[in-house]
Amino acid sequence: MGKVTVIGSINMDLVVSTTHMPGQGETVLGKEFITYPGGKGANQAVAAARTGAEVTMIGAVGRDAFGEKMMENLHKEGIDTKHVALVPEQSTGTATIILSDGDNRIIVAPGANHELSKEMVAQKKEEIETSDVVLMQLEIPIEVVEEVTVIAAEAGVPVILNPAPYRNLSENIRNRVSVLTPNESEYNQMHSSLTGEEEIVITRGEEGVEHKGEMIGGYSVDVVDTTGAGDTFNGVLAARIAEGEKVKEAIVVANAASALSVTMKGAQSGMPFREEVEAFLEDNKDPGS
Repeated sequence: MGKVTVIGSINMDLVVSTTHMPGQGETVLGKEFITYPGGKGANQAVAAARTGAEVTMIGAVGRDAFGEKMMENLHKEGIDTKHVALVPEQSTGTATIILSDGDNRIIVAPGANHELSKEMVAQKKEEIETSDVVLMQLEIPIEVVEEVTVIAAEAGVPVILNPAPYRNLSENIRNRVSVLTPNESEYNQMHSSLTGEEEIVITRGEEGVEHKGEMIGGYSVDVVDTTGAGDTFNGVLAARIAEGEKVKEAIVVANAASALSVTMKGAQSGMPFREEVEAFLEDNKDPGS
């Protein structure tokens, strides 16, 4: 079992499904409304925990009903939450998600997530230094990301950074990150700033994953909800690398977990457990079949 420390966002997902995605100024009727625990950080923490990692979460929630619910959910998943700050003056982050025909559109209100500061994570230095892998995203302040990469680099701890939602990354951050995991759109935005020395894992949806110029094929599944597929991939990737697997080996497992995740509704509720992923891999030895 590897130790993964996830530093990132914790949100409540407010999900409405509809048969028609509204255009500018248009009102449409939805089919159903559901709330799910979410946030890229929390999602990736759950994915890592379900695949067998020892997971610690560093983040922030508001002192409100959503915050209480999010903390309960993380506990239920076996995630260590002693480093999650409770912020009285801010609401817990939310993501409003519209689902239609297997696609989604998302608006994120960061709330307490943006109260996470470099000073706060500096106080968690020992937790970061004793990790096998640190996993981050960009729904938290960029100065927090930079501070964590400094601490991790000094301790020789590998950092996986999922650059989503996309923001420009300083050369210092890129140089300290062990693995960058953009999707196709994010990679296109950052491509011109890359030096060619970064280790990059590009998720390309149904096509699969590109790593060092090689495509690792995807899996053909019945898509129900794509929300959280990328987070599933990143959490499982981090967990497998923390166990000592090479990046390519970890990609194969993470790819399978991501495929399974889209067959169910909800970002976290659709995330598979380790035994489910292993059974899926056994039944689908030829990706894309």
